Amino acid sequence: MMLRIFSTVALILMTQLLSAQTTDPAIVHWLQNTTETGSYYVSGNSTPIDNGVLYNCQEVCYSASNVFIKTKGIPAYPTGPFLDGNPSLAVDQDAIFKIPLNPQPATGAPTATTPGRIGVFINGVSLFDFRDGVAWDAANNRLCGGPGNPRCQGPPGQVQDWNRDAVLAEMAGFDCSKAHPAMGNYHHHQNPSAFKWDLLEVSNICNLYDADGLYAIDSTQHSPLIGFAYDGYPIYGAYGYKNNDGTGGITRIKSGYQLRNITQRTHHADGTDVDDGPDVAGTYFLGYFREDYEWIAHTGEEDYLDEHNGRFCVTPEYPNGTYAYFATIDQNWNSAYPYVIGPTFYGEYANRLVPSVDEACTVFSPVLSVNPGQIDLTVRVYPNPCSEFVAVQLPGLRTQQVEVKLYDLAGQLIKSTSISPGSTLSYIETDTLYNGEYILVAHDGKKTISRKITVLHE
Repeated sequence: MMLRIFSTVALILMTQLLSAQTTDPAIVHWLQNTTETGSYYVSGNSTPIDNGVLYNCQEVCYSASNVFIKTKGIPAYPTGPFLDGNPSLAVDQDAIFKIPLNPQPATGAPTATTPGRIGVFINGVSLFDFRDGVAWDAANNRLCGGPGNPRCQGPPGQVQDWNRDAVLAEMAGFDCSKAHPAMGNYHHHQNPSAFKWDLLEVSNICNLYDADGLYAIDSTQHSPLIGFAYDGYPIYGAYGYKNNDGTGGITRIKSGYQLRNITQRTHHADGTDVDDGPDVAGTYFLGYFREDYEWIAHTGEEDYLDEHNGRFCVTPEYPNGTYAYFATIDQNWNSAYPYVIGPTFYGEYANRLVPSVDEACTVFSPVLSVNPGQIDLTVRVYPNPCSEFVAVQLPGLRTQQVEVKLYDLAGQLIKSTSISPGSTLSYIETDTLYNGEYILVAHDGKKTISRKITVLHE
């Protein structure tokens, strides 16, 4: 009898544990898809090409300690083209990530971010740190590492004194979503939103190709949870509560890093004497290397981040508070160093890319827990009047499919399309329609908005 009672109690406790875990943001916020495939652009062709690879994540499985994410590493938004001569395309990564459900602060010295993967976004796409593998070879007074350069001195992976910033140096090779592939591994170094919707557009790539991304920045709302770092802590977009306790309204969360006041590269910001880098001028402008920055404490200003680019704060998903990183931007919405994480992790780091699921786990079905994101009234419909097409751009992050339909004024359905989870944009071609007014309707399963548009062929 006692054994039966004990077993019953254990079953109840386990059921309660699993029920609690299925509300854990690290379990429920991954975007899943098992049927639709991604697309890509090639230079000179503004029609996306199906790549035949499933986008977003394909399975989420959780245990008492970890969540496992199976993904191809392909986003719902189109990738490419990469106009700096990069021959790669985004290809199937067949990856499994193992993220801890109870991340812990680091003990001892914090771990530096590593070249390559340091986190994963909720669509299964990798996050890389600031660098691109290129550094300064002081002995030979030249760049080293990366395509077209000689190998850097020392063993592979050794941290150099002056390491190039990928976000600025490789701008020409990013697609409209601010990302590019490394040997087929498509990744972001920065905030995964489209260049087109920054207040100051620093790349014209979106003038030719879709202005799409994981989410669209919205300065009026707390930014969505967009990923998890390799130490297990969540990553948010650029906006949050001004104060750590969730008060003070919505504000841009700011990096604590700033460019140093230097004209010669002889020392690091902490005073360490290192091999000299090139003088600050021309090609090697201030900000070209990561070591051109220094972190400044902003005591009493809670909307500035710590040296890891995070803070302990209340968020919509963590009402009791959590340590969280933010994908920082400046006042023009351009990416701001250290971009997402770094140069060190706050928590205990481990390589979260694993070869297999190595413990018993429960497969999570998103239908049970994830609510559809509601359509914001600030939806962009452009151009209006239109001739060849009308585009629908939604702010924030879409977690479920949004149906977009175009009706004539008599209520007859003319055309339809959709916006996939993990993307923000869709088009309806209008080049064959008669001049006149139409009604565009978007519905996310919970809320509907409509806009009147005018088709005008001159």
